[in-house]
Amino acid sequence: MTEKKPKIGIFIISYNAVRHLIDTISRIPDEVYERVDEIFVIDDCSSDNTYYAALGYKHKHNIEKLTVHRNEKNQGYGGNQKVGYSYAIDRGHDVVALIHGDGQYAPECLPDLLEPFYNDEADMVFGSRMSQSTDALKGGMPLYKYTGNRVLTFLQNRLTGLRLSEYHSGYRLYSTAALKQIPFESFTNTWHFDTQIILAMAERDMRIVERPIPTYYGDEICHVNGIPYALNCLYTTYLFNRNRAKNIVTYPGEHDIPKIPQPD
Repeated sequence: MTEKKPKIGIFIISYNAVRHLIDTISRIPDEVYERVDEIFVIDDCSSDNTYYAALGYKHKHNIEKLTVHRNEKNQGYGGNQKVGYSYAIDRGHDVVALIHGDGQYAPECLPDLLEPFYNDEADMVFGSRMSQSTDALKGGMPLYKYTGNRVLTFLQNRLTGLRLSEYHSGYRLYSTAALKQIPFESFTNTWHFDTQIILAMAERDMRIVERPIPTYYGDEICHVNGIPYALNCLYTTYLFNRNRAKNIVTYPGEHDIPKIPQPD
């Protein structure tokens, strides 16, 4: 990547995000927009007008780099990521940056998060809200979520031997070359997909770089059921610990990956 400009795709994962999606797209910095090859929205069969809002925005402003897609059936948070990463690989992108359509993760941070890829320093870049943890509370993270994040991260670091400041931010950027080396298609379709993908990369000694990001909590809807999510994250991390002790690199398959529909 140091010898040529990496081909970058920005993947905006969306579900019932009609109130925030257009603002999220418009907040992508100009310097990033000029560099990226594609911004693709994948709506996960929302019950609101998320898909049509994005499509209307594309045509109104004649944004050639923006493509808009919709899953015919809801795939779940992890399932929709599978669709997006497979799409990025098929399109020949070198880097895929995941942004949430509800705007909770600031697109303004993209220049800093992309930098390690331009310098060939990372296989994954992780936007962390907890690297300066008190800032998360100042940014409006509820105390119970803050506490849960800290406790889970402590336990996961103890089980893995990693030293991550958190595991639970959804702001992630990946080298597609790295994604090709992990069986993400076999991971869960639910929320602990994010933990599985971190640990799969850690198993393979891939370079995980953390960069601080601001915390923002507004009126977006949280779809995560906290207790099952925490238990699944801990169980997944336990499997990592057990498999490492047995020198096993494996994740059980759960779902087949659907093909993405063609853009309108």
